[in-house]
Amino acid sequence: GIVSLISLAVLSYERYCTMTGTTEADTTNYRKTWTGIGLSWTYSLVWTAPPLFGWSSYGPEGPGTTCSVNWHSKDMNNTSYIVCLFIFCLVIPFVIIVYSYGKLLCAIRQVSGINKGMGRTWQQRVLIMVVVMVICFLLCWLPYATVALIATFGKPGLITPAASIIPSILAKSSTVYNPIIYIFLNKQVSKLL
Repeated sequence: GIVSLISLAVLSYERYCTMTGTTEADTTNYRKTWTGIGLSWTYSLVWTAPPLFGWSSYGPEGPGTTCSVNWHSKDMNNTSYIVCLFIFCLVIPFVIIVYSYGKLLCAIRQVSGINKGMGRTWQQRVLIMVVVMVICFLLCWLPYATVALIATFGKPGLITPAASIIPSILAKSSTVYNPIIYIFLNKQVSKLL
């Protein structure tokens, strides 16, 4: 789950850099791509390894079919890890996504203002794509984060195993939606289909 969150943030930043870059993309050099993948996995490993060394713990999630952080433990060791996880693995990636797409929209607006031939339709399509991606990110991860925080800070037993299934599935499926949105809202890709 954390790899998917960080990957979405890295992809949004990469998309911003690619679309606002002054140089043409080099399709033969994969160094930036491998660096992004490596950073995503390394960052995720940094935030998923602490329970293996005693900062919080892992245990069954929901009805016991998957494994996750022990959201139900109320001790300070566990609570501090969950707060850090929430900040560094949800809030910060979300800020990066909003920043990258916001800067991308500003850059498109400036180019559209200079080059009237570009038209407003392209700008509107990119705006729609960005808004849909951000909303999808929130729809996938906010329910899971909310359930996790309620389980951590709420009354014991408030979140039943059955109530945690859908947010968990939504969160784990979040990486599927970005490419689908991009394919259907990008004219160049949809022409190929």
